Amino acid sequence: MSNADKTIGPKILDCAKAEFLERGFVNASLRRICANAGVTTGALYKRYSGKEALFQALVQDVVDDIDRVVADRSIDYTDPALSDTQLYNMWTLTEDYLDWWFDFLFDRKDGFTLLLKCAEGTQYQNFQHDLVERICKETYKCYRAAAERGLARKDISLRELHVLTTAFWSTMYEPFIHDFTNEETRLHCYLTTQFIDWHKVLEFREPQA
Repeated sequence: MSNADKTIGPKILDCAKAEFLERGFVNASLRRICANAGVTTGALYKRYSGKEALFQALVQDVVDDIDRVVADRSIDYTDPALSDTQLYNMWTLTEDYLDWWFDFLFDRKDGFTLLLKCAEGTQYQNFQHDLVERICKETYKCYRAAAERGLARKDISLRELHVLTTAFWSTMYEPFIHDFTNEETRLHCYLTTQFIDWHKVLEFREPQA
Protein backbone atom coordinates (compact mmCIF):
# COMPACT_ATOMS: atom_id res chain seq x y z
CA MET A 1 0.00 0.00 0.00
CA SER A 2 1.35 3.44 -0.89
CA ASN A 3 1.96 6.18 1.65
CA ALA A 4 -0.87 8.15 0.05
CA ASP A 5 -3.28 5.27 0.65
CA LYS A 6 -2.31 5.14 4.32
CA THR A 7 -3.42 8.74 4.79
CA ILE A 8 -6.92 8.21 3.44
CA GLY A 9 -8.38 6.67 6.60
CA PRO A 10 -7.23 9.46 8.94
CA LYS A 11 -8.38 12.12 6.44
CA ILE A 12 -11.84 10.59 6.27
CA LEU A 13 -12.09 10.42 10.07
CA ASP A 14 -10.89 14.00 10.53
CA CYS A 15 -13.40 15.32 8.01
CA ALA A 16 -16.17 13.13 9.43
CA LYS A 17 -15.48 14.47 12.91
CA ALA A 18 -15.68 18.06 11.69
CA GLU A 19 -18.89 17.31 9.78
CA PHE A 20 -20.58 15.60 12.73
CA LEU A 21 -19.54 18.32 15.17
CA GLU A 22 -20.92 21.04 12.90
CA ARG A 23 -24.11 19.37 11.70
CA GLY A 24 -24.83 16.41 13.96
CA PHE A 25 -25.18 12.83 12.77
CA VAL A 26 -28.61 13.18 11.15
CA ASN A 27 -27.69 16.16 8.98
CA ALA A 28 -24.15 15.06 8.19
CA SER A 29 -23.43 14.21 4.55
CA LEU A 30 -21.13 11.40 3.41
CA ARG A 31 -20.76 13.17 0.08
CA ARG A 32 -19.55 16.33 1.85
CA ILE A 33 -17.19 14.31 4.07
CA CYS A 34 -15.65 12.71 0.99
CA ALA A 35 -15.34 16.04 -0.81
CA ASN A 36 -13.61 17.64 2.16
CA ALA A 37 -11.29 14.66 2.53
CA GLY A 38 -10.51 14.68 -1.20
CA VAL A 39 -11.58 11.05 -1.66
CA THR A 40 -14.28 9.22 -3.57
CA THR A 41 -17.29 7.66 -1.90
CA GLY A 42 -15.88 4.34 -3.06
CA ALA A 43 -12.73 4.94 -1.03
CA LEU A 44 -14.88 5.66 2.02
CA TYR A 45 -17.01 2.54 1.59
CA LYS A 46 -13.89 0.39 1.32
CA ARG A 47 -13.15 1.39 4.92
CA TYR A 48 -16.53 2.07 6.51
CA SER A 49 -19.95 0.59 5.83
CA GLY A 50 -21.63 3.98 6.16
CA LYS A 51 -22.28 7.03 8.29
CA GLU A 52 -23.06 5.04 11.45
CA ALA A 53 -19.78 3.12 11.19
CA LEU A 54 -17.89 6.39 10.80
CA PHE A 55 -19.53 7.82 13.90
CA GLN A 56 -18.80 4.65 15.84
CA ALA A 57 -15.14 4.81 14.85
CA LEU A 58 -14.93 8.31 16.35
CA VAL A 59 -16.67 7.62 19.67
CA GLN A 60 -16.45 3.95 20.65
CA ASP A 61 -13.01 4.26 22.25
CA VAL A 62 -14.34 7.07 24.45
CA VAL A 63 -17.31 4.94 25.52
CA ASP A 64 -14.98 2.04 26.30
CA ASP A 65 -12.62 4.27 28.31
CA ILE A 66 -15.49 5.65 30.41
CA ASP A 67 -16.87 2.15 30.97
CA ARG A 68 -13.46 1.04 32.25
CA VAL A 69 -13.26 3.95 34.69
CA VAL A 70 -16.72 3.21 36.07
CA ALA A 71 -15.91 -0.49 36.40
CA ASP A 72 -12.52 0.17 38.01
CA ARG A 73 -14.11 2.44 40.62
CA SER A 74 -16.71 -0.12 41.59
CA ILE A 75 -16.06 -1.61 45.03
CA ASP A 76 -17.83 -3.72 47.64
CA TYR A 77 -19.40 -1.08 49.86
CA THR A 78 -20.48 -3.74 52.36
CA ASP A 79 -16.86 -4.74 53.05
CA PRO A 80 -16.34 -4.52 56.85
CA ALA A 81 -12.81 -3.27 56.19
CA LEU A 82 -14.31 -0.09 54.72
CA SER A 83 -14.42 2.39 57.59
CA ASP A 84 -17.20 4.87 58.28
CA THR A 85 -14.76 7.67 57.56
CA GLN A 86 -13.85 6.21 54.18
CA LEU A 87 -17.51 5.79 53.30
CA TYR A 88 -18.28 9.33 54.46
CA ASN A 89 -15.41 10.77 52.42
CA MET A 90 -16.69 9.10 49.26
CA TRP A 91 -19.52 11.63 49.35
CA THR A 92 -17.20 14.63 49.66
CA LEU A 93 -17.18 16.42 46.31
CA THR A 94 -13.74 17.98 45.87
CA GLU A 95 -12.10 20.07 43.18
CA ASP A 96 -9.45 17.36 42.83
CA TYR A 97 -12.14 14.81 42.01
CA LEU A 98 -13.73 17.06 39.40
CA ASP A 99 -10.33 18.08 38.02
CA TRP A 100 -9.51 14.41 37.47
CA TRP A 101 -12.74 13.80 35.59
CA PHE A 102 -12.41 16.92 33.46
CA ASP A 103 -8.77 16.13 32.62
CA PHE A 104 -9.86 12.65 31.60
CA LEU A 105 -12.74 13.95 29.49
CA PHE A 106 -10.77 16.83 27.95
CA ASP A 107 -8.26 14.26 26.69
CA ARG A 108 -11.23 12.80 24.80
CA LYS A 109 -13.00 16.08 24.15
CA ASP A 110 -14.04 15.66 20.53
CA GLY A 111 -15.40 12.15 20.98
CA PHE A 112 -17.17 13.07 24.21
CA THR A 113 -18.71 16.16 22.61
CA LEU A 114 -19.94 14.05 19.70
CA LEU A 115 -21.65 11.73 22.18
CA LEU A 116 -23.29 14.62 24.02
CA LYS A 117 -24.36 16.87 21.15
CA CYS A 118 -24.32 14.98 17.88
CA ALA A 119 -25.43 11.39 18.50
CA GLU A 120 -29.16 11.65 17.74
CA GLY A 121 -30.02 8.98 15.18
CA THR A 122 -27.21 6.63 16.26
CA GLN A 123 -26.95 3.76 18.73
CA TYR A 124 -25.38 6.31 21.12
CA GLN A 125 -28.31 8.73 21.19
CA ASN A 126 -29.13 7.82 24.81
CA PHE A 127 -25.52 8.03 25.97
CA GLN A 128 -26.13 10.74 28.57
CA HIS A 129 -29.02 8.89 30.18
CA ASP A 130 -27.33 5.48 29.99
CA LEU A 131 -24.15 6.74 31.65
CA VAL A 132 -26.12 8.37 34.46
CA GLU A 133 -28.18 5.20 34.89
CA ARG A 134 -25.07 3.07 35.27
CA ILE A 135 -23.37 5.44 37.68
CA CYS A 136 -26.59 5.91 39.65
CA LYS A 137 -26.93 2.17 40.29
CA GLU A 138 -23.38 2.08 41.63
CA THR A 139 -23.94 5.22 43.69
CA TYR A 140 -27.10 3.76 45.19
CA LYS A 141 -25.11 0.80 46.51
CA CYS A 142 -22.82 3.28 48.24
CA TYR A 143 -25.80 5.19 49.60
CA ARG A 144 -27.45 2.02 50.96
CA ALA A 145 -24.22 1.02 52.71
CA ALA A 146 -24.02 4.48 54.30
CA ALA A 147 -27.70 4.36 55.29
CA GLU A 148 -27.37 0.93 56.87
CA ARG A 149 -24.52 2.23 59.03
CA GLY A 150 -26.62 5.21 60.08
CA LEU A 151 -24.34 7.65 58.25
CA ALA A 152 -26.85 8.76 55.59
CA ARG A 153 -30.10 9.53 57.40
CA LYS A 154 -32.19 10.74 54.46
CA ASP A 155 -34.39 8.00 53.00
CA ILE A 156 -34.40 8.27 49.20
CA SER A 157 -35.33 5.87 46.43
CA LEU A 158 -33.25 4.80 43.46
CA ARG A 159 -35.51 6.95 41.27
CA GLU A 160 -34.87 10.01 43.42
CA LEU A 161 -31.14 9.38 43.37
CA HIS A 162 -31.33 9.08 39.60
CA VAL A 163 -32.72 12.62 39.42
CA LEU A 164 -29.94 13.92 41.68
CA THR A 165 -27.27 12.02 39.74
CA THR A 166 -28.65 13.44 36.50
CA ALA A 167 -28.39 16.95 37.96
CA PHE A 168 -24.79 16.33 39.00
CA TRP A 169 -23.75 14.88 35.65
CA SER A 170 -25.36 17.81 33.87
CA THR A 171 -22.65 19.91 35.50
CA MET A 172 -20.13 17.56 33.85
CA TYR A 173 -21.80 17.59 30.44
CA GLU A 174 -22.53 21.29 30.05
CA PRO A 175 -18.92 22.55 29.77
CA PHE A 176 -18.49 20.30 26.72
CA ILE A 177 -21.86 21.14 25.24
CA HIS A 178 -20.99 24.85 25.50
CA ASP A 179 -17.31 24.44 24.55
CA PHE A 180 -15.75 25.78 27.76
CA THR A 181 -12.05 26.46 27.74
CA ASN A 182 -9.84 24.61 30.20
CA GLU A 183 -9.60 27.77 32.31
CA GLU A 184 -13.39 28.19 32.36
CA THR A 185 -13.74 24.57 33.40
CA ARG A 186 -11.41 25.06 36.39
CA LEU A 187 -13.67 27.83 37.68
CA HIS A 188 -16.66 25.60 36.98
CA CYS A 189 -15.09 22.88 39.17
CA TYR A 190 -14.94 25.27 42.11
CA LEU A 191 -18.50 26.50 41.59
CA THR A 192 -19.81 22.94 41.35
CA THR A 193 -18.24 21.97 44.68
CA GLN A 194 -20.03 24.95 46.24
CA PHE A 195 -23.31 24.06 44.55
CA ILE A 196 -23.50 20.35 45.35
CA ASP A 197 -23.27 19.09 48.93
CA TRP A 198 -24.09 15.39 49.10
CA HIS A 199 -23.65 15.31 52.86
CA LYS A 200 -26.36 17.92 53.27
CA VAL A 201 -28.70 16.39 50.70
CA LEU A 202 -28.48 12.91 52.24
CA GLU A 203 -28.33 14.19 55.83
CA PHE A 204 -25.03 12.56 56.66
CA ARG A 205 -23.76 12.54 60.20
CA GLU A 206 -20.03 12.80 60.70
CA PRO A 207 -18.48 9.46 61.66
CA GLN A 208 -17.20 8.92 65.18
CA ALA A 209 -13.47 9.46 65.54
